[in-house]
Amino acid sequence: MKESLREIPVADRIQLVQELWDSIAVDQSSLAITEEQKVLLDKRLQAYSIDRNIGAPAFGVLEALRREL
Repeated sequence: MKESLREIPVADRIQLVQELWDSIAVDQSSLAITEEQKVLLDKRLQAYSIDRNIGAPAFGVLEALRREL
């Protein structure tokens, strides 16, 4: 199947991925999270409520990593 996907032009594959992702987003409420995921999310929310550190934009983090390489 992987090889047959490569026969589809890149722009069309990107469109398919976007449509697939959008369909998942619409149905995301039907996805249950595990207890382990819930615990992790609760820890992250608690850490944020303590320090209010929103982190850094991905673009900046990636640029910093590229400079280190």
